[in-house]
Amino acid sequence: MSTFVFAHINIRMQPIDRGESFEDPLLEALEAQELGTVTGGGCGLTENHEIEFCGVDIELEDLEEGIPFLVGLLEELGAPAGSRLEYQDGDREVALPFGKEEGVGVYLDGVGLPKEVYETSDVNELIERLDTALGDDGGMRCHWQGPEETALYFYGPSRATLRAKMADVLASHALCKGARVVDIA
Repeated sequence: MSTFVFAHINIRMQPIDRGESFEDPLLEALEAQELGTVTGGGCGLTENHEIEFCGVDIELEDLEEGIPFLVGLLEELGAPAGSRLEYQDGDREVALPFGKEEGVGVYLDGVGLPKEVYETSDVNELIERLDTALGDDGGMRCHWQGPEETALYFYGPSRATLRAKMADVLASHALCKGARVVDIA
C-alpha cells in the first residue's frame, strides 16, 4: 500500500520552473527505482500573491527506502534549508526537515525610482551582473513581479556569501537603489 508524502520545498519558484526543477526529475527517479510516483504539485502564496513555498505530492511504495531516497534527491536538486517531508507513518504524523541551500531575495523598487531609471535600465543586465558576481557560489533560480516591487531569488550554499558577493553590484546599480535584501531560506 502506498503512502502519500508532501514535499514542502522552501523555495520561491514559478510553477513551470518547479516542474522542471523538482517534479519532473522526481517522477523520473522514483519510477526508475520503482519507489513511487509524483501525483501533483502546487505553490503556497502570501497575501500579495508572492510564492512562499512549493509543494510536490508524492505516492511512495516503501517509506523505509523511499524517504532517504527523496531527501537525498531533493537536496541534490537544490532544495533549500527549511524544507520538509510531511507524511503519516502508522499513527504518527511526521514532518522531516531537509535542505541545504540558503536563499536571499532582492526586492527591487518598482514604482519609486526616477522614471529615467526604469527607461534606461535593464533588469536582465542586473541579473547577469549579480550571477557573474556570485560565480560558482550561487545564482538566481526565479523571480516574482508584484504590484510595487520585483523580487529576484538567489540560492547557494551560504546566505552570507550570497550577500557579500552581490554587495558591490547592489550598491552601485541604479535599479537597486532602495532595494530590500531579505533572507528567504
